[in-house]
Amino acid sequence: MPTVEQNTRVWDNSSFWVGHGDNWSSPFGNTDAMWWFALRPRLQRYLPVDTILEIAPGKGRWTEYLRHMCRSLLAVDLSETCIATCKQRFADATNITYMVNDGRSLDIARDKSVDLVFSFDSLVHCERDIIAAYLKEISRVLKPDGIAVLHHSNMGAYRRLLDLYNAMPRRFHMKGIFKRLISMNVSAWRAPSVSAAVVRELCQDANLECISQELMNWHHGRCMIDAISVITPPGSRWSRPCEILLNRNFVDTAATVKTLSRLYA
Repeated sequence: MPTVEQNTRVWDNSSFWVGHGDNWSSPFGNTDAMWWFALRPRLQRYLPVDTILEIAPGKGRWTEYLRHMCRSLLAVDLSETCIATCKQRFADATNITYMVNDGRSLDIARDKSVDLVFSFDSLVHCERDIIAAYLKEISRVLKPDGIAVLHHSNMGAYRRLLDLYNAMPRRFHMKGIFKRLISMNVSAWRAPSVSAAVVRELCQDANLECISQELMNWHHGRCMIDAISVITPPGSRWSRPCEILLNRNFVDTAATVKTLSRLYA
């Protein structure tokens, strides 16, 4: 189970960061293609805004784009190495404020001051207690019509399959036999205590509304181990009953984007 301490050790390790993390965009062709074809369409109705808070920007893969979509960007990460890299990378940007946090809190932001909270490809490694802590902070910092778009684990929806996999002899793991059988990306280091249902429950506990969830597979396998939840305060102009989309074609979409990126990204 990824803890705050484990995440800190991993993401402070420079060997994980190839090209500021751009290597993780390779299934889409490159980071530019992933932003414009995959992320920007999911964010388009909420941008631009005055203030964005990015949780766990890493070395700035999405910060590069978000900083042009707001007057003020608040970047919070538990990795001192990542924050230092972002400060250097965006040294000419006058609208970014940085903070190394404890992996749970958002002290960088005042109450009711943020229009959009965004995190992608980071909170998938965070367990239930971390997500719960962040949601309570998001409830505090969001404006009445604010929105949060969070990419998180849905591995918890497959706990029985995951437990079965972990109980198998290691020789099956090495050969990938059972992994192919269950069609699950078990190597993606997703938090097993988090699922879309858990996030909906935690939103209620934090006095937030989850208005949509996109469940999707990740790079290989058909199990939808990831989710993107869109969250808002009760009574906001975005408020509506939660709609859940089962996107079993995320991997196929990535392949299409990778092809298009040769021409357009």
